[in-house]
Order: sequence, then structure tokens, then C-alpha cells
Amino acid sequence: MINLKTIYRVLGSLLMIEALLMMCCAAMAFYYGEDDTLAFAITVIMTMTAAFTLQQLGRDADNYMSRRDAYLVVTLSWITFSAFGTLPFLISGYITNIASAFFETMSGFTTTGATIIDDVEALPHGLLFWRSMTQWIGGLGIVFFTIAILPSFVGGSVRVFAAEATGPIKTRLHPRLSTNAKWIWSIYLILTVGCILSFWGAGMSLFDSVNYAMGTTATGGFSTHNASMEFFHSPLIEYLGTLFCFLSGINFTLLYTSFVKLKPTSLWKNTEFKFYLTMAVGFTLFIMFELMLHNGYDLEKAFRSASFEVVSFMTTTGLFNDDAGKWPHVTWVVLAACMFFGGCSGSTSGGFKSIRGVMLLKVIKNEFTQLLHPNAVLSMKIDGNNVPQQQRVTLLAFLTVYLTICLAASFLLIASGIDNTNAITIILSCIGNVGPTLGLEIGPTMSWSELPDYIKWLCSFLMLIGRLEIFSVLVIFTPTFWKER
Repeated sequence: MINLKTIYRVLGSLLMIEALLMMCCAAMAFYYGEDDTLAFAITVIMTMTAAFTLQQLGRDADNYMSRRDAYLVVTLSWITFSAFGTLPFLISGYITNIASAFFETMSGFTTTGATIIDDVEALPHGLLFWRSMTQWIGGLGIVFFTIAILPSFVGGSVRVFAAEATGPIKTRLHPRLSTNAKWIWSIYLILTVGCILSFWGAGMSLFDSVNYAMGTTATGGFSTHNASMEFFHSPLIEYLGTLFCFLSGINFTLLYTSFVKLKPTSLWKNTEFKFYLTMAVGFTLFIMFELMLHNGYDLEKAFRSASFEVVSFMTTTGLFNDDAGKWPHVTWVVLAACMFFGGCSGSTSGGFKSIRGVMLLKVIKNEFTQLLHPNAVLSMKIDGNNVPQQQRVTLLAFLTVYLTICLAASFLLIASGIDNTNAITIILSCIGNVGPTLGLEIGPTMSWSELPDYIKWLCSFLMLIGRLEIFSVLVIFTPTFWKER
């Protein structure tokens, strides 16, 4: 049976934290004296009321959480956070449509970075800061964030972590999950602060530095300017953005081992990192050559634009320093591949994940060997660790479901009148939590405001299942999940 009281208690605790985060935005709005101050004040009251009500409903709950409870509470947490996160937009009147407001908030929490706002520069500072904060909290996970700061609030933490964590292989630094979460969040904080100081030193205002740093390290992509990074016309800022996006796409456990524990060689020995680095370098060189050959870019600009866009797409950040919609169409195929594979597991990036790409290559290699040696028993090892048969089956099941959803959702978009390229890349962007899209109707530098409401709801759902790695959400819709035994 589902332990409803425990779920109520956890959701109430999470909403209380969301209300506190909104207070920061309310303070920002009050400081600038803008018209979103009242909207945040009302939202805080409504969110705290809901949080208190849920906590009262779950006041006698025990601290036990089954695997079923964990999957349900993680999915409900993301939906609830996004639902209450829409209120500042709706109450302030800057977004009047519920589907659009939910899309914007879900895009933030899942670090997708797609927006329906045509002119973000018209938003007040409080709402801009809220957009950035949704990305930053969602970067490592809403529940994971709570485990790090208030471990006692989430019963069954290990199961909840397994339901929310990204990648097929879960690595841990410490037996205690709360300690593990704190260490990983320390890396996240160091990256964020380093990014803020770097952007500020390179010429951004402090407000822009904080917002762009949150979007960069969370690999989210929301910005405070319509032109994104291109607004600053600064090669230094663009190179810094590329660097911090790339670092944020690396497994945070690996970053901790490499830099905090002073074992830098572990980075170069890691198979997933080498795959990630090889893709980034190879795709950058290809696009750089195409831009020099067909668009007349000089060497430095071609390298800067190519490296920034490749890393932005691969890490599913979605910031831009150039209009990729004007590039040769063959580069769109490369960027679509970046959208598909994404960054490393255990990072803030989305996509299929580089570790799964490594595993697929090994499966294919084993298959060729099996054809020549039918009776051979072939193992699969990654960094010296054997990958069990069950994980290989799960990998193929995940790929099948991933591609099936992309195919079915793309069909729906094409049937609704969206051009083929846009339809396919919109779906890849949503399920991979990337942000930008490629095509003729909605380009990589444009908002998604013209999409019909039902498509926005579909895209919001795809962002959610993409962020929670599909099975964690879809299992809730199976009959077996709701059976007593």
C-alpha cells in the first residue's frame, strides 16, 4: 500500500522550502521596488498554507518509505514544485496562461531552459531571479537538495535518491547519503561561486553574474537578456561560459575525487569522461571547419562559436552566443547528436548520458565478437568494474522507450502542423532537457510561445520524464504499481 501520510509529510516539507526560496525572490523584488513584490508575497502565503496543511495530514507518519513510495513522492515533488512555482508568473500577470506558466516553471526546474517568454528583458528582477533559482535548485534534484540540507525530512533517502538520480550507474562517495549529498553540493557551490566571480570579473553586472552562473552550472539556459550570452559581445565571457558548462557536464563525484581529493589522474582514466571529451572535441572541430568553409568565419570566431554551441548543446545548457539557425544544415545533425547524448551521469546535464553511449559501444563490440565466437561468455567492464547483465538489459529497454517516445511525440507535433525538423528537435530538446530547438519556424534563439497549449502540456510532461529518466515516472502508470502486493 502507498504510505500517504509519509508522502504528505515530505511534500509539506518540500513546499516549506520552496516558500523560503520564494521569500528570497520577494526580497529581491522589494529591493528593486518593482510590481512583482505583491505577487511573491501572495505566493509565499499560499505555498506556506499548503505546506502546513500537508504537514498536518502527515503529522503521525513514520519515517519508512517503500520503493513505491519513493517513486511516487519524487514525481509528485517535481509536479508540486512546478505547480506552485507558476504562481508568481500568474499572479503578477507577466504570464496569463496556465499552460505557458507551467511550461516555463517545469522548464526551469528540469533545467531545460526552453522559454515561452518573447521578451525576458521586460520581466522584473524578482521574476528573473526566480527563473534562475528554479534551474539552480533543479540542477542536482529537488529532493536531493533537501537530503543535503535537511536529511531527516526525507524518510527512505536511499530509495528517493535512486528514484531521482541520473545515469544507469550510481556512484557514492560516502556510506551516509546525507554526507554524500553535502559533498556533491559543495562541488556545485564551488562551481557556482567560481562562475559568479569569473563573470563579474569579466564585466557582467553582479545581478547578471549571479543569474547566468546559476543557469550555467545548472546547465539550464535561462538568461536575463533576449540575446543570451551574445548580448555581452565579450569573447572572454563566452569562453568562461564554455568552460563552466563543460565542467558542469562532468560527473560531480568524479570532480570531487579529482580536485578535492587531489587525484587528477582519475579524470583521465574515467571512460565516460573520455567519451564526453572526445565528442566535444570532435563535434567542435567539424562545426568549426563548416563555419570557416561556408559562413566565412575566421579561425578564432569559428572555434569560439563552435565550442560554445557544442558544449551548450551537449551539456543541455541551451545558452547561445551565435544563431545556429543560420549555420549549414549539416551542423544541425551534429547539434542534434549533442542533444541526444548529453553530458555525464551524475552531473546537472540531461540527455541520454555519455555512460550509456559507452555501454552501447561495448554491447555492439561484444555482439560482433559473439558472431565469431558463439559459445564465448563475454563480460562488459567499465573502469575495471563489471556491468551486470541486468544493467545491460535495462540499458536496451531505456533506449527503446526513449526512442519510442521521441518517435510518437514527434508524430503528434508533425500532425499538428509543426515542420519536421522543429518537431523532432523540440522533442529531443524536451526529453533531453536541452532547451533550444532547430528548424525554420522556431529557431535556436527564439521562444516557444507560438506552440499550442496542448503541445506545451505535452512538452512539460516530456521534460519531467526526461529529467527523472523515464522509468521513474512511467512506472506510476502501470497497473502493477497500484496493486497491494
